[in-house]
Amino acid sequence: MTQAHTGAWPLGSVVAAAELTVVLVALVVLAYLTAAARLRRRGDAWPRHRDASFTAGGAVLAHAVVGTPPGGPFTAHVAQHLAVAMAAPLLLVLGRPLTLVLRTLPPGRTRRGLLAVAHSRPAAWLLFPPLAALLDIGGLWLLHRTPLLAATHHRPLLGAAVHLHVLAAGLLFTFAVCRLDPVRRRWSLAWRGTTLLAAGWAHAVLAKSLYAAPPPGTGFTADDVHTAARLMYYGGDLVEIALATVLAAQWYAAGGRALRRRVPRAPGSAGQHAAGAQEGPRQTNGRPTDARGGRTVSRRA
Repeated sequence: MTQAHTGAWPLGSVVAAAELTVVLVALVVLAYLTAAARLRRRGDAWPRHRDASFTAGGAVLAHAVVGTPPGGPFTAHVAQHLAVAMAAPLLLVLGRPLTLVLRTLPPGRTRRGLLAVAHSRPAAWLLFPPLAALLDIGGLWLLHRTPLLAATHHRPLLGAAVHLHVLAAGLLFTFAVCRLDPVRRRWSLAWRGTTLLAAGWAHAVLAKSLYAAPPPGTGFTADDVHTAARLMYYGGDLVEIALATVLAAQWYAAGGRALRRRVPRAPGSAGQHAAGAQEGPRQTNGRPTDARGGRTVSRRA
């Protein structure tokens, strides 16, 4: 937790909250790895790169909580924002945790309940890409272009609520754009790609506005604000390029599947196969023979 968020927190409370968060993140990662190992023991395939991605996401999240990034307080705040709201959600979502849970749970009430939530109408609208982007990027604008950030320095519960919203909104937006886990409504690549472009533009404009003027009610130095704004601008671009790469891979895979469905089989092979199936084996002296060479086919074969 950065100095910008701990100004009014007693040191003991800060340490306890950070330690509790790290323990919770470690437990979630351990549960994920245990479930993945259980799948493999029963013979199901689960790529290990998903384990690595989810574990890395947990590590980024934990480090953002307990680590102290270099630079001034606002630069450290922006580094934490990039980790909690963008980098960690991307790594966690690439691990496909909902798919893992559904494949691990046995048939029963718990699995049916989870599927009901995933396929519910409210979940479908929450995962509508423009709405998810509004909750994510809109929250960042509200935090940095109003006195809200200054208020979090003096109200610990408000600061904790803001951190929780930043993480939840980042996960929601990344989940909506990547669309890797099974949900009720799968929005098209056009919706998700356009939303990603718009969100990237809004994030870049926010970074430029911070370069021109710091968040209201704060006393950060000009150098600190300028460094933080550049970090937000270029760091956000890197994560958005990674999200665009996921979309490009999905578009490429979908195009390949559509091409395979459209391209017919070679006409010669299909015609020969059909003719052979209709003709069947000929009879020679009451015994079947191979239609291609007239050889007698033994019944024992």
